[in-house]
Amino acid sequence: MQQQLYYLRPNVVMEPLVDNWYAWSHLISPATAAMNIVGRHMTIMESYMMAPNIHAEAILNPNLRGGPFMDIPVERAGEVKALYQQTVEKQAPLIELSKAIKELDKILAAEAKGFRMEPLYEKVPDILKGYVELYYDRHNHPGFRFFESLLYNSPYYNKDSQSVALWVTDNDHRPFVLSTPRIGEENVLQLQVPFDHPGLDELAKMKRTPRSLEYIKEILSISSEDNALFETFFTQEEPARYEPYTGDKIRMRYFGHACILVETKDISILVDPLISYYGYHSDVDHFSDLHLPDVIDYVLITHNHQDHILFETLLPLRHKIKHIIVPHTNSGKLEDPDLKLMFNNIGFNNVIAIDEMETIRFSDAVITGIPFTGEHSDMNIITKSCYFVQIGQFRLVFLADSRILEPSLYKHIQQVTGDPDVMFLGMECDGAPLSWLYGPLLTKKLSREQDNSRRLSGSDCDKGMSLVNIFNPKEVYVYAMGQEPWVEFISSIKYTDESNPIIQSNHLIRLCEEKGIVAERLFGEKELLYDKQLTPVEA
Repeated sequence: MQQQLYYLRPNVVMEPLVDNWYAWSHLISPATAAMNIVGRHMTIMESYMMAPNIHAEAILNPNLRGGPFMDIPVERAGEVKALYQQTVEKQAPLIELSKAIKELDKILAAEAKGFRMEPLYEKVPDILKGYVELYYDRHNHPGFRFFESLLYNSPYYNKDSQSVALWVTDNDHRPFVLSTPRIGEENVLQLQVPFDHPGLDELAKMKRTPRSLEYIKEILSISSEDNALFETFFTQEEPARYEPYTGDKIRMRYFGHACILVETKDISILVDPLISYYGYHSDVDHFSDLHLPDVIDYVLITHNHQDHILFETLLPLRHKIKHIIVPHTNSGKLEDPDLKLMFNNIGFNNVIAIDEMETIRFSDAVITGIPFTGEHSDMNIITKSCYFVQIGQFRLVFLADSRILEPSLYKHIQQVTGDPDVMFLGMECDGAPLSWLYGPLLTKKLSREQDNSRRLSGSDCDKGMSLVNIFNPKEVYVYAMGQEPWVEFISSIKYTDESNPIIQSNHLIRLCEEKGIVAERLFGEKELLYDKQLTPVEA
């Protein structure tokens, strides 16, 4: 008897978790994971257990959106306590690693006074021995770097902490995930599989290629107790088919936030993938997985922030990505983990690390990595890259959350690349303070004044117009604003017309239009068609 074939429903979420917390890039590299588990997860859980009512009140206050408050009902405090105890037991090695990192910082601050480092290796905490190199910078300030690849091959990289929660969504909203773990919920099935498990690729393929339920159950080792819930994630209804672009132009589609798909009939390039779902009513029109090609030639990653590297999107796309380009680094610094190493260790075997001003050529396209300043709170983060893309004679520049700090840098870049036809620029110009993202990695607390002065901010109008005047684009699109409702769970951003980034981007758009430049702040979805010889046609 022939087995019935099923598709994965288009609104099934494959939510990656580490110890029941939403997985983002700093939870993969062992050192950053250790610091975040202790300095973020355990700290938030301890605060919640002491005063769950305060968290419940804070969640209702829009001014505290994105803060360290758990969106979990007070009556479930016992489950939070159980998760905390589980973390203490299961993550004991990483908790010790976090303590050792802090201890090494103290040792170097107290004893590394400009003399040779070699005697200090004896004082390195035992669990760090062989994993770090000590050094001085040019100002005789001591520091250390990890041999990060060795950490991935140590007890501190524990794939057993990884899992994937499957559930069906019928809207674009959920709690802010960096402060709220996922605890047992009805209709959510947690697959105890690591992110590199081949079964996740087979499951994702079923969005377009039907297979039998027996096939996918066997690959993912679905238990009899989970069988009924697992089957609710599938349908025999064939989804609408992706329509490949077959024209002679360049098609650009905006998917929300910083996600842009650039296609010709021959190639496809996807920038900073963050894809919403379909199969339910949404208040905002948007493209979804339905509008992605069956093969993506290149995925471009601009930088290592949670709204630009979204595993929830990337893991289901892994099977169709031919190449993924990331900024190159091998610094070994705690605050700057290696993205190629990270992606390799979660099952991406096609990663290219690009240097500044390095080019990659294929078909009639050229991708160039260009320097990226700003939005990193003056931390010495190397793992960041903007991209200049040329297809035929048509040129685009993706500037992500760049903030011009020294105009001469971008003048030097422009002399090499020439002027783009289209510029994409992020203008979330307020930004969270340094501690919001990097706080768990700091072993010496900043003053409030220092913290607030070093913000994760992109361009305001003045900075943005400086870039416009240097690059002379024909069109300017403001993006990466975190406005779309399906981005709020990871960005915590919700603007009004009086919000400074809206005011600043409105001003930039007006100034561009006065200069004869087409300008728009993108929201929801947008499609544009361009001739390779530069004539835009709005779809």
